[in-house]
Amino acid sequence: MASVTTEDIRDVLHVGDADISDAKVLKMIKRAEVTLALELSVDIDYLNCTEAQKEAITLLAAIYALCYLTGGSAVGLNFTVGDLSSSASALPSLDVLRSEFERVLSSL
Repeated sequence: MASVTTEDIRDVLHVGDADISDAKVLKMIKRAEVTLALELSVDIDYLNCTEAQKEAITLLAAIYALCYLTGGSAVGLNFTVGDLSSSASALPSLDVLRSEFERVLSSL
């Protein structure tokens, strides 16, 4: 079984603990865990999950963290960054993460 860590999220975004605190990242991991569990209608524990669930939680938490770091917001798969709403095209990194998350989610 696998476990999602705060470092997993930071590694995806290439940021350090000075950029975003453990407490913030843990909240994003928990939100991603709940969102994924609701999407799949199964119980998921980010501390004890499958590799595929870990990947999905990591990607979704990284999306939340990216929105936080850029001043945007995210709820589920809806995103707002500044004046842009529900459009990841202005942020290639967000688009890549979102596409990868959707690919992993569809396989789960």
